[in-house]
Amino acid sequence: MNKLIKVIPIVLSALVFVACGGSDDGGGEAAPVPNTAPTAVSNLVYPSSNLLCIDTTILFDWSAANDVDNDVVNYRLTVARDRNQTDIVEQITTTSTTRSITLDPATAYYWNVVAFDGEDEAEASPTLAFYTEGAGVVNYAPFAASINAPALDVFLDSGLTTLDWTGSDVDTNDTLTYDLFFGETADPVLVQSGLTTSTFDVTTVAATTYYWRVDTTDDSDVKSIGQVWSFSTN
Repeated sequence: MNKLIKVIPIVLSALVFVACGGSDDGGGEAAPVPNTAPTAVSNLVYPSSNLLCIDTTILFDWSAANDVDNDVVNYRLTVARDRNQTDIVEQITTTSTTRSITLDPATAYYWNVVAFDGEDEAEASPTLAFYTEGAGVVNYAPFAASINAPALDVFLDSGLTTLDWTGSDVDTNDTLTYDLFFGETADPVLVQSGLTTSTFDVTTVAATTYYWRVDTTDDSDVKSIGQVWSFSTN
């Protein structure tokens, strides 16, 4: 009888421990599933790169983005007068992949599209240039140069660095020349004018941020001012 009395409290204690400890069955609240941004718009269909548009009412057309979460995809269409898109003339949000916009004649424009869902946005599409035709225009200004290398805001090893860009003009017979600005301030100084090639080698030192710009001039001495790009050295 005494042995039975001693065993019962031990059994009860074990039952209480099991009940309070619960079971590790993963029954807690599930962690929220992170949102995934849609894919970037990979193809700007119209107007295509460096196109001379004969009509000022333009139907912008681009490829659709995909969203793995099946969220509704929105598009932000931006049209500006400069390649880095600070002088914006139209910025429209739509769920369609086309949009008609009327613009001024005889003007160079630059456009891109950003896809986004309710939480995140993709990287911007490439930025393309086009020109709207003007009555009696015999020469068009060249487009602002586009960057090839070094990539914008990239980090590189110091030493010899090749600056590489692309110039373009709807007047296909024009010969383009370039003025290169380069330095350690956001307003770089002119280091070479009248370049006929679109590359230039510079020497860099470690742990420094460099800024550079390319202005483009055509046969009629019409100049387009480029945007300021930057890169840093390790």
